[in-house]
Amino acid sequence: MVARLLDISLRQRLLIVIFAIVTGVGGIYAFRTIPIDAFPDVTSVLVQVVTKAPGLSPAEVERLVTYPIELQLTGLPSLTEMRSLTKVGLSLITIVFDDDMDINLARQLVLERLIEVEEMLPLGTEPMLVPNSTGLGEVFQYYIEEPPRGHAQSEEERHQSLIDQRTMQDWIIRPLLKSTPEVIDVNSMGGYVKQYQVLVEPAMLRKYNLTLREVFDAIASNNANAGGNILEKHAEKYIVRGVGLIRSIEDIERIVVKEKGGTPVFIGDVAQVLVDHAVRHGATVLNGEREVVSGIVLMLRGGNARDVVEGIKARIDDIHARNLLPDGLRIVPFYDRIELITAALNTVYKSLAEGVVLVVIILFLFLGNIRSAFIVVSTLVLAPLATFIVMGQVGLTANLMSLGGLAIAIGMIVDGSVVVVENVYRHLSSHSAATMSRRDLMMMAVKEVGQPVVFGILIIILVFLPVLSLHGMEGKMFKPLAYTIMIALLISLLLSLTLSPALCSLLLKSGSEEDPWIVRKAKRLYTPALRWALGHSTVVMAAAVGSLICGLALFPFLGSEFIPIMNEGSVAPQTIRLPSVSLPASIEIEKHMQQALMEFPEVEKVVSKIGRTELGNDPQEPNESDPVVRLRPLDQWTTARTMPELMQKFRERLTRIPGATFLISQPIQQRVDELISGVRTEATVKLFGDDLEVLRSKADEIAGILGTVRGVSDIKVEQLFGQPYLTIDIDRSKIARHGINVSDVREIITTAIGGRAATKVYEGQQWFDLFVRFPEQYRDSVERISNILLTDGAGALIPLVDLGAVRLEEGPGRISRERLQRYVSIGFNTLGRDIGSLVAEAQQKIASGVALPPGYLVAWGGSFENMERAMARLRIIVPMTIGLVFLLLYSTFNSLRQATLIILNLPFALIGGVVALWLTGEYLSVPASVGFINLFGVAVLNGIVLVSCMNKLRDDGHSLDEAVFTGSVLRLRPVLMTALVALLGLAPLAFARGIGSEVQRPLAIVVIGGLVSSTLLTLVVLPVLYRWVEGRAGGDAGRAPQTGENVMPQEVVDGKESSMHAGALPRYGVEGPVNGA
Repeated sequence: MVARLLDISLRQRLLIVIFAIVTGVGGIYAFRTIPIDAFPDVTSVLVQVVTKAPGLSPAEVERLVTYPIELQLTGLPSLTEMRSLTKVGLSLITIVFDDDMDINLARQLVLERLIEVEEMLPLGTEPMLVPNSTGLGEVFQYYIEEPPRGHAQSEEERHQSLIDQRTMQDWIIRPLLKSTPEVIDVNSMGGYVKQYQVLVEPAMLRKYNLTLREVFDAIASNNANAGGNILEKHAEKYIVRGVGLIRSIEDIERIVVKEKGGTPVFIGDVAQVLVDHAVRHGATVLNGEREVVSGIVLMLRGGNARDVVEGIKARIDDIHARNLLPDGLRIVPFYDRIELITAALNTVYKSLAEGVVLVVIILFLFLGNIRSAFIVVSTLVLAPLATFIVMGQVGLTANLMSLGGLAIAIGMIVDGSVVVVENVYRHLSSHSAATMSRRDLMMMAVKEVGQPVVFGILIIILVFLPVLSLHGMEGKMFKPLAYTIMIALLISLLLSLTLSPALCSLLLKSGSEEDPWIVRKAKRLYTPALRWALGHSTVVMAAAVGSLICGLALFPFLGSEFIPIMNEGSVAPQTIRLPSVSLPASIEIEKHMQQALMEFPEVEKVVSKIGRTELGNDPQEPNESDPVVRLRPLDQWTTARTMPELMQKFRERLTRIPGATFLISQPIQQRVDELISGVRTEATVKLFGDDLEVLRSKADEIAGILGTVRGVSDIKVEQLFGQPYLTIDIDRSKIARHGINVSDVREIITTAIGGRAATKVYEGQQWFDLFVRFPEQYRDSVERISNILLTDGAGALIPLVDLGAVRLEEGPGRISRERLQRYVSIGFNTLGRDIGSLVAEAQQKIASGVALPPGYLVAWGGSFENMERAMARLRIIVPMTIGLVFLLLYSTFNSLRQATLIILNLPFALIGGVVALWLTGEYLSVPASVGFINLFGVAVLNGIVLVSCMNKLRDDGHSLDEAVFTGSVLRLRPVLMTALVALLGLAPLAFARGIGSEVQRPLAIVVIGGLVSSTLLTLVVLPVLYRWVEGRAGGDAGRAPQTGENVMPQEVVDGKESSMHAGALPRYGVEGPVNGA
């Protein structure tokens, strides 16, 4: 296969070069068009069902809505988790499926079950699916900005302005933005929703002997057009229609309710008709100054974030250009995903470019020939471009992780090409080059190293298989990285066996046999060190084992975490108040919080969304807010240098604000945390049980214990209670005495107090609800509601308080469920400590300090749960992969001893990685584990390089000592090149400080540290071990070369490799049979 490929490449050289140029051009096009995002979308395959049940308490919604739907959904195929949140008038159920499940099939299955359960639900409640978006779906958020006015607005003008702006948002901006490709919905927030209201006077109802139901029915039945089919006359056809739609307030006022004594009674006689706003459950506040109207653009699951945001911006520019918004109103963004994407990808591009430059410098220094270096660089440039083509075809997006994989692969991409070019150049420089034709020489030189090149690169690809076994969030995060590395390495392998030989044939000429100065210098330093090591093998082995023990002893001192927290460039300090807080009071607290944050010079803008949006997929109450703090660029920061430092400064300032607690996170981070565990914190303790009172008291105990654990911050106990209720408890014996039914009392509660939509009023293509209720002065206190009068069968007036008990009481504000069981969550973030040791300490303290009643249990969720799962999987898969590599080594060398010898390189690679993590203060995380996996591939490669060369020398008749010493010095250049190219290719990632660099840094640090230890130990310890193992097997333990004694030609040490060694020593791998027992 390799020989056939080489033959085609050398026969069709120009065709190969033209194909490479076309691939390069195609790669540039693929790079410009590939879907990009800041991070891989780590959201599980989940479907959310939201059901609105206006006016019902959480306990009633749980009993009548949540539980029946949960029962119906239980048993769905591939269902992995189901949790629910029940609030006042709202049920939100999250159904999580296996990652292999198609999202559209999952939605279809849920929808089918919901159709079956609908008839069991209360009248007027209709479950619906939340739009098909993800945790990363909120790609663009904006607010409507008014032009500056010459005078201060009155409260009434401001109120009317917010109604008008909300109407424009709902009926002009939202429909236009929703038509952008891959936008699934646009959520409206803030302002006031316009509403027609009929405020019925109870005294006028009594005067005209009317009921509220009669008024309601009169309005509902007097707002419709009628169709009378067609009328054909004089060869023409007329469409017959009756127009009866309400067009104005006057139309509503002229609706007849009944006729009394020959005189019609109009709506205007018994009620006041006006245009006002609906009861609001949310608001948006800007910079601690004023309320605004905002919008949140939700991207379709799997959409291209860059295209969506660019499409949205184009629509907004079009809206402004066509002056579709009156009075100089403008749409101003406050959260733009493209800014994050650009910043995150710039971090990777910068590291990629710096890595390429450093690799090129190393190639020039070590190869010492501009043409040789150019051939290798052509592979270095072409492989990433070709990778972009394949990524586009297999559906991989360009994001922080996939491009990070490319940056990691930069050092390994050139391996195959370096081997081929080095061997070809050595053959051309040898004395035998004159006796063979150029093409035969090329063929022979590349064939020598063809098999080992294929084998070496396949080993590296193989060690990334454990990453592909990861599931859940960590799988979605790191699989793109592994796939990209594998694709890039396969392409580099293909290029090194096709393009590199073709370019060598076209460009390379015979040159000097002398090594470049840097290699000569390295050999002069290495030769005496190797002589000493071979002469003091016991000391060397003891030092190596001691280093390994010290390295492993550091393991317990390394903290552990799931994935380092990424700096998103924005902060989200969620504000939580008491559940009883009203929306106006909540807005005032939010303004204080925003004003405190605006004191920091790093803060550019703060926009807070309080309460819930119209869709209900973010079921916040007015006591919770979701702010976005837009920060200035990092180089303009003065208060702090890093994001964790700035967050801590925010915490310290916000603790001085009364009436609220704060959870400081970041927009994407808190969304992902919420989707993982249902709580917007890094980790959460879930206490399961039935009794809400017991759950509350035990949760407080657990929170108290967590407060004593070092590193725990932002403790948030789920607020089960604290919601005040005004309960009207109907006494059936009393209503029976008056001949009144429960339905009559319910009518008063639902319509008179709560208000109910009787119909809709159309204004052109817009429509607004028409609500019927009592004026505010009849329902604004317990006394007034108690004195609302009902008429009994005899016409007597009975106050509501005489028909039952009207009382104030405290009840649950929310009920959370998982596994069909109630639970309360205690969420917390970490500060200055790894999550692994923190949770271990907390678990021990909770187990000993909290006594749980029978049937109650504690479960841990969030990133800790993910970390445990990922590490458990890696503990199984990594040893299996090492076993597979061992089998490959054994099959190649046909020697158990030599396969073991190379595998022994892996523990030595661990030393540097562990020490590097410890020195830099990084934690052992999933990225660090991926770094160790990457390291194993390079370490095995270095072992193959040395062992195969020593075997070849022994096959050529050299003694064991000669083979060990000569082979080690001869292979110094490729071993150093491999290590330095991989190390310097990753160095920019290790030192990067841009957005997103936090995830790549542990990986780069592990590989760099591990390469340093692995390379040093490979060059010193491996020759000692090889001589000892092979000497014992052959009955000759060997004798160490003495100082001044040469066991190899002096020209090799000096950098002038004789023909005896030049052509016959592939960098790694062997030609013909391999020595081994």
